Amino acid sequence: MTPFERYSGMLKGEKVDFVPRTPILMQFAAEYIGSDYAAFASDYKVLVEANVRCAKDFGIDQLSCISDPYRETHGFGSDITYMKKSPPRSTHPLAEDKNFARLQKPDPLTSARMLDRVNAARAYRKQFGGEYSVLGWIEGPAASAATLRDVSNFMLDLIIDEAYACDLMDLCLETCIAFAKAQVDAGADTIGIGDAVASQVSPDIYENFILPREQQLVTAIKGMGSYVKLHICGDITHLLEGIKTLDIDILDVDHMVSLKDVRALMPKVAIAGNIDPVNGVLSGTPDNIYKKVIADYQLVGNPFLANAGCEIPSGTPNENLKALCKPIAFNL
Repeated sequence: MTPFERYSGMLKGEKVDFVPRTPILMQFAAEYIGSDYAAFASDYKVLVEANVRCAKDFGIDQLSCISDPYRETHGFGSDITYMKKSPPRSTHPLAEDKNFARLQKPDPLTSARMLDRVNAARAYRKQFGGEYSVLGWIEGPAASAATLRDVSNFMLDLIIDEAYACDLMDLCLETCIAFAKAQVDAGADTIGIGDAVASQVSPDIYENFILPREQQLVTAIKGMGSYVKLHICGDITHLLEGIKTLDIDILDVDHMVSLKDVRALMPKVAIAGNIDPVNGVLSGTPDNIYKKVIADYQLVGNPFLANAGCEIPSGTPNENLKALCKPIAFNL
Protein backbone atom coordinates (compact mmCIF):
# COMPACT_ATOMS: atom_id res chain seq x y z
CA MET A 1 0.00 0.00 0.00
CA THR A 2 1.08 3.58 -0.52
CA PRO A 3 1.32 5.76 2.59
CA PHE A 4 -1.84 7.62 1.56
CA GLU A 5 -3.76 4.39 0.95
CA ARG A 6 -2.71 3.15 4.39
CA TYR A 7 -3.70 6.43 6.05
CA SER A 8 -7.01 6.96 4.28
CA GLY A 9 -7.89 3.29 4.60
CA MET A 10 -7.51 3.47 8.37
CA LEU A 11 -9.74 6.55 8.52
CA LYS A 12 -12.37 4.87 6.33
CA GLY A 13 -12.47 1.75 8.46
CA GLU A 14 -10.87 -0.43 5.82
CA LYS A 15 -8.30 -3.16 6.39
CA VAL A 16 -4.77 -1.89 5.81
CA ASP A 17 -1.37 -3.57 6.01
CA PHE A 18 -0.27 -1.87 9.22
CA VAL A 19 -0.95 1.11 11.46
CA PRO A 20 -0.17 4.49 9.82
CA ARG A 21 2.63 6.58 11.36
CA THR A 22 1.98 10.34 11.68
CA PRO A 23 4.48 11.92 14.13
CA ILE A 24 4.62 15.72 14.26
CA LEU A 25 8.04 16.94 13.15
CA MET A 26 9.36 20.48 13.22
CA GLN A 27 12.73 21.32 14.78
CA PHE A 28 13.73 17.65 14.67
CA ALA A 29 13.10 17.55 10.92
CA ALA A 30 14.99 20.78 10.29
CA GLU A 31 18.04 19.57 12.18
CA TYR A 32 17.85 16.12 10.59
CA ILE A 33 18.76 17.67 7.22
CA GLY A 34 21.40 19.95 8.74
CA SER A 35 19.23 23.04 8.77
CA ASP A 36 17.64 25.02 11.60
CA TYR A 37 14.24 26.15 12.81
CA ALA A 38 14.58 29.64 11.31
CA ALA A 39 15.00 28.27 7.79
CA PHE A 40 12.33 25.62 8.35
CA ALA A 41 9.73 28.20 9.42
CA SER A 42 10.56 30.82 6.81
CA ASP A 43 11.13 28.81 3.62
CA TYR A 44 8.71 26.12 2.48
CA LYS A 45 11.43 24.45 0.41
CA VAL A 46 13.38 23.66 3.58
CA LEU A 47 10.22 22.46 5.35
CA VAL A 48 9.33 20.20 2.43
CA GLU A 49 12.83 18.75 2.07
CA ALA A 50 13.01 18.04 5.80
CA ASN A 51 9.64 16.30 5.98
CA VAL A 52 10.25 14.27 2.83
CA ARG A 53 13.65 13.06 4.05
CA CYS A 54 12.17 12.05 7.40
CA ALA A 55 9.21 10.31 5.79
CA LYS A 56 11.48 8.22 3.60
CA ASP A 57 14.13 7.50 6.23
CA PHE A 58 11.85 6.74 9.18
CA GLY A 59 8.77 5.34 7.47
CA ILE A 60 6.22 8.11 7.97
CA ASP A 61 2.93 8.13 6.10
CA GLN A 62 2.14 11.83 6.15
CA LEU A 63 3.94 14.96 4.96
CA SER A 64 3.20 17.99 7.10
CA CYS A 65 2.96 21.72 6.50
CA ILE A 66 3.10 22.62 10.21
CA SER A 67 5.89 24.86 11.49
CA ASP A 68 4.60 27.33 14.09
CA PRO A 69 1.38 29.09 15.18
CA TYR A 70 2.09 32.51 13.69
CA ARG A 71 1.26 32.20 10.00
CA GLU A 72 -2.17 33.81 10.36
CA THR A 73 -0.92 36.26 12.99
CA HIS A 74 1.63 37.56 10.51
CA GLY A 75 -1.14 37.95 7.96
CA PHE A 76 -2.98 40.13 10.47
CA GLY A 77 0.10 42.34 10.78
CA SER A 78 2.38 40.92 13.49
CA ASP A 79 6.15 41.14 13.30
CA ILE A 80 8.01 37.83 13.26
CA THR A 81 11.50 37.09 14.55
CA TYR A 82 12.97 33.79 13.38
CA MET A 83 15.02 31.75 15.84
CA LYS A 84 17.51 29.07 14.81
CA LYS A 85 16.90 26.78 17.79
CA SER A 86 13.31 27.53 18.74
CA PRO A 87 10.00 28.49 17.13
CA PRO A 88 9.58 32.02 15.74
CA ARG A 89 8.60 34.83 18.07
CA SER A 90 5.67 37.05 17.26
CA THR A 91 4.32 40.39 18.36
CA HIS A 92 0.66 40.64 19.40
CA PRO A 93 -1.04 43.36 17.33
CA LEU A 94 -3.99 43.76 19.71
CA ALA A 95 -2.12 43.38 23.00
CA GLU A 96 -2.34 47.08 23.91
CA ASP A 97 -5.16 48.28 21.69
CA LYS A 98 -8.26 46.14 21.14
CA ASN A 99 -9.29 48.04 18.01
CA PHE A 100 -9.71 45.66 15.04
CA ALA A 101 -8.82 48.55 12.73
CA ARG A 102 -5.18 47.96 13.69
CA LEU A 103 -5.23 44.65 11.84
CA GLN A 104 -4.39 43.94 8.24
CA LYS A 105 -6.69 41.62 6.27
CA PRO A 106 -4.99 38.25 5.81
CA ASP A 107 -5.10 36.66 2.37
CA PRO A 108 -3.70 33.11 2.13
CA LEU A 109 -2.60 33.71 -1.44
CA THR A 110 -0.81 37.03 -0.86
CA SER A 111 0.12 37.19 2.84
CA ALA A 112 3.73 36.03 2.74
CA ARG A 113 3.83 33.46 5.55
CA MET A 114 0.40 32.04 4.77
CA LEU A 115 1.32 31.68 1.10
CA ASP A 116 4.56 29.96 2.09
CA ARG A 117 2.53 27.22 3.82
CA VAL A 118 0.20 26.94 0.82
CA ASN A 119 3.27 26.53 -1.36
CA ALA A 120 4.43 23.64 0.83
CA ALA A 121 1.17 21.77 0.18
CA ARG A 122 1.49 22.52 -3.51
CA ALA A 123 5.07 21.24 -3.59
CA TYR A 124 4.09 17.97 -1.91
CA ARG A 125 1.34 17.40 -4.47
CA LYS A 126 3.69 18.17 -7.35
CA GLN A 127 6.37 15.76 -6.09
CA PHE A 128 4.20 12.89 -4.96
CA GLY A 129 0.76 13.21 -6.54
CA GLY A 130 -1.15 11.49 -3.76
CA GLU A 131 1.46 8.94 -2.71
CA TYR A 132 1.60 10.44 0.80
CA SER A 133 -1.06 12.06 2.92
CA VAL A 134 -0.49 15.82 3.12
CA LEU A 135 -1.34 17.58 6.37
CA GLY A 136 -2.23 21.24 6.06
CA TRP A 137 -2.44 23.30 9.23
CA ILE A 138 -4.36 26.23 10.67
CA GLU A 139 -4.72 27.75 14.11
CA GLY A 140 -8.19 27.41 15.59
CA PRO A 141 -10.36 30.41 16.48
CA ALA A 142 -9.22 30.55 20.12
CA ALA A 143 -5.53 30.03 19.35
CA SER A 144 -5.65 32.66 16.61
CA ALA A 145 -7.33 35.16 18.90
CA ALA A 146 -4.78 34.47 21.65
CA THR A 147 -1.86 35.13 19.32
CA LEU A 148 -3.36 38.51 18.42
CA ARG A 149 -4.27 39.60 21.96
CA ASP A 150 -1.59 37.64 23.88
CA VAL A 151 -2.76 34.65 25.90
CA SER A 152 -3.24 36.40 29.24
CA ASN A 153 -5.27 39.21 27.67
CA PHE A 154 -7.45 36.77 25.76
CA MET A 155 -8.12 34.72 28.88
CA LEU A 156 -9.31 37.87 30.63
CA ASP A 157 -11.44 38.76 27.61
CA LEU A 158 -13.25 35.43 27.89
CA ILE A 159 -14.16 36.29 31.49
CA ILE A 160 -14.78 40.06 31.54
CA ASP A 161 -15.46 40.97 27.90
CA GLU A 162 -17.17 37.98 26.33
CA ALA A 163 -18.62 39.96 23.43
CA TYR A 164 -15.19 41.19 22.35
CA ALA A 165 -13.65 37.73 22.69
CA CYS A 166 -16.41 36.28 20.53
CA ASP A 167 -16.11 39.02 17.92
CA LEU A 168 -12.35 38.43 17.75
CA MET A 169 -12.77 34.68 17.37
CA ASP A 170 -15.37 35.25 14.64
CA LEU A 171 -12.88 37.45 12.77
CA CYS A 172 -10.24 34.75 13.14
CA LEU A 173 -12.69 32.07 12.06
CA GLU A 174 -13.07 33.73 8.65
CA THR A 175 -9.32 33.57 8.18
CA CYS A 176 -9.16 29.98 9.45
CA ILE A 177 -11.64 28.84 6.81
CA ALA A 178 -9.97 30.75 3.98
CA PHE A 179 -6.52 29.45 4.96
CA ALA A 180 -7.79 25.87 5.15
CA LYS A 181 -9.38 26.14 1.71
CA ALA A 182 -6.19 27.49 0.14
CA GLN A 183 -4.24 24.52 1.48
CA VAL A 184 -6.87 21.98 0.41
CA ASP A 185 -6.90 23.52 -3.06
CA ALA A 186 -3.09 23.28 -3.11
CA GLY A 187 -3.02 19.57 -2.25
CA ALA A 188 -3.68 18.95 1.45
CA ASP A 189 -6.00 16.00 2.10
CA THR A 190 -6.14 16.69 5.84
CA ILE A 191 -6.32 19.95 7.78
CA GLY A 192 -4.99 20.03 11.31
CA ILE A 193 -6.56 22.54 13.67
CA GLY A 194 -4.29 23.70 16.47
CA ASP A 195 -6.31 25.24 19.31
CA ALA A 196 -3.90 24.69 22.19
CA VAL A 197 -5.12 27.56 24.37
CA ALA A 198 -8.47 25.80 24.75
CA SER A 199 -6.93 23.34 27.20
CA GLN A 200 -6.55 26.21 29.67
CA VAL A 201 -10.25 27.13 29.95
CA SER A 202 -13.15 25.60 31.85
CA PRO A 203 -15.65 23.25 30.20
CA ASP A 204 -18.31 25.99 30.37
CA ILE A 205 -16.16 28.58 28.62
CA TYR A 206 -15.07 26.02 26.04
CA GLU A 207 -18.59 24.80 25.28
CA ASN A 208 -20.19 28.25 25.28
CA PHE A 209 -17.63 30.25 23.33
CA ILE A 210 -14.92 28.15 21.65
CA LEU A 211 -16.68 24.91 20.70
CA PRO A 212 -19.41 26.55 18.56
CA ARG A 213 -16.73 28.22 16.46
CA GLU A 214 -14.72 25.01 16.17
CA GLN A 215 -17.93 23.33 15.00
CA GLN A 216 -18.36 25.93 12.26
CA LEU A 217 -14.74 25.48 11.26
CA VAL A 218 -14.88 21.69 11.15
CA THR A 219 -18.11 21.78 9.12
CA ALA A 220 -16.54 24.18 6.62
CA ILE A 221 -13.40 22.06 6.20
CA LYS A 222 -15.36 18.84 5.84
CA GLY A 223 -17.33 20.58 3.12
CA MET A 224 -14.07 21.06 1.23
CA GLY A 225 -13.65 17.27 1.07
CA SER A 226 -10.80 17.21 3.59
CA TYR A 227 -10.19 15.10 6.65
CA VAL A 228 -10.04 17.12 9.88
CA LYS A 229 -7.64 16.65 12.77
CA LEU A 230 -7.93 18.48 16.11
CA HIS A 231 -4.80 19.17 18.13
CA ILE A 232 -5.15 20.70 21.60
CA CYS A 233 -1.93 20.33 23.56
CA GLY A 234 -2.10 19.44 27.23
CA ASP A 235 -4.74 17.81 29.38
CA ILE A 236 -8.09 18.00 27.60
CA THR A 237 -9.87 15.47 29.78
CA HIS A 238 -12.28 18.16 31.00
CA LEU A 239 -13.13 19.11 27.40
CA LEU A 240 -13.82 15.65 25.99
CA GLU A 241 -17.60 15.86 26.41
CA GLY A 242 -17.60 18.90 24.17
CA ILE A 243 -14.99 17.63 21.73
CA LYS A 244 -16.98 14.46 21.11
CA THR A 245 -19.67 16.60 19.41
CA LEU A 246 -17.23 17.72 16.71
CA ASP A 247 -17.31 15.86 13.39
CA ILE A 248 -13.54 15.37 13.37
CA ASP A 249 -11.72 12.43 11.84
CA ILE A 250 -8.62 12.48 14.06
CA LEU A 251 -7.89 13.64 17.59
CA ASP A 252 -4.31 14.15 18.75
CA VAL A 253 -4.20 12.95 22.36
CA ASP A 254 -1.44 14.23 24.65
CA HIS A 255 0.25 11.90 27.10
CA MET A 256 -1.62 13.05 30.21
CA VAL A 257 -5.02 12.11 28.72
CA SER A 258 -6.44 8.59 29.06
CA LEU A 259 -6.74 6.87 25.70
CA LYS A 260 -9.36 4.61 27.21
CA ASP A 261 -11.53 7.60 28.16
CA VAL A 262 -11.18 9.09 24.68
CA ARG A 263 -12.16 5.84 22.99
CA ALA A 264 -15.18 5.39 25.26
CA LEU A 265 -16.50 8.79 24.22
CA MET A 266 -15.35 8.74 20.58
CA PRO A 267 -15.51 5.20 19.19
CA LYS A 268 -15.21 6.22 15.53
CA VAL A 269 -12.58 8.98 15.76
CA ALA A 270 -8.98 8.05 14.91
CA ILE A 271 -6.84 8.46 18.01
CA ALA A 272 -3.31 9.75 17.35
CA GLY A 273 -0.96 9.34 20.25
CA ASN A 274 -0.04 9.38 22.92
CA ILE A 275 3.51 8.62 24.10
CA ASP A 276 5.06 11.33 26.31
CA PRO A 277 7.27 13.24 23.82
CA VAL A 278 10.00 13.92 26.38
CA ASN A 279 10.05 11.08 28.90
CA GLY A 280 8.79 8.52 26.43
CA VAL A 281 10.33 9.44 23.07
CA LEU A 282 13.30 11.72 23.72
CA SER A 283 14.54 9.87 26.81
CA GLY A 284 13.06 6.44 26.17
CA THR A 285 14.54 3.33 24.62
CA PRO A 286 13.56 1.93 21.22
CA ASP A 287 12.23 -1.25 22.79
CA ASN A 288 10.04 0.59 25.31
CA ILE A 289 8.74 2.98 22.65
CA TYR A 290 7.70 0.15 20.34
CA LYS A 291 6.05 -1.73 23.19
CA LYS A 292 4.15 1.42 24.23
CA VAL A 293 2.77 1.97 20.71
CA ILE A 294 1.63 -1.66 20.59
CA ALA A 295 0.05 -1.40 24.05
CA ASP A 296 -1.80 1.78 23.11
CA TYR A 297 -3.09 0.22 19.90
CA GLN A 298 -4.26 -2.88 21.70
CA LEU A 299 -6.00 -0.69 24.29
CA VAL A 300 -8.11 1.38 21.89
CA GLY A 301 -8.11 -0.51 18.58
CA ASN A 302 -9.00 1.02 15.24
CA PRO A 303 -8.98 3.70 14.05
CA PHE A 304 -5.54 4.53 15.39
CA LEU A 305 -2.44 6.42 14.23
CA ALA A 306 1.02 5.92 15.76
CA ASN A 307 2.11 9.23 17.20
CA ALA A 308 3.58 10.93 20.23
CA GLY A 309 1.44 13.18 22.41
CA CYS A 310 2.87 16.22 20.64
CA GLU A 311 5.89 17.24 18.56
CA ILE A 312 8.92 14.93 18.43
CA PRO A 313 11.52 16.89 20.44
CA SER A 314 14.78 18.13 19.05
CA GLY A 315 17.58 15.79 20.09
CA THR A 316 15.48 12.63 19.93
CA PRO A 317 17.76 9.73 18.94
CA ASN A 318 17.07 8.53 15.42
CA GLU A 319 16.58 4.99 16.68
CA ASN A 320 13.79 6.18 18.97
CA LEU A 321 11.84 7.75 16.13
CA LYS A 322 12.41 4.62 14.06
CA ALA A 323 10.92 2.60 16.91
CA LEU A 324 7.85 4.85 17.01
CA CYS A 325 7.42 4.32 13.28
CA LYS A 326 8.17 0.60 13.24
CA PRO A 327 5.30 -1.21 11.45
CA ILE A 328 2.61 -2.70 13.66
CA ALA A 329 0.24 -5.20 12.10
CA PHE A 330 -3.34 -4.07 11.58
CA ASN A 331 -5.71 -5.55 14.22
CA LEU A 332 -2.76 -6.89 16.21
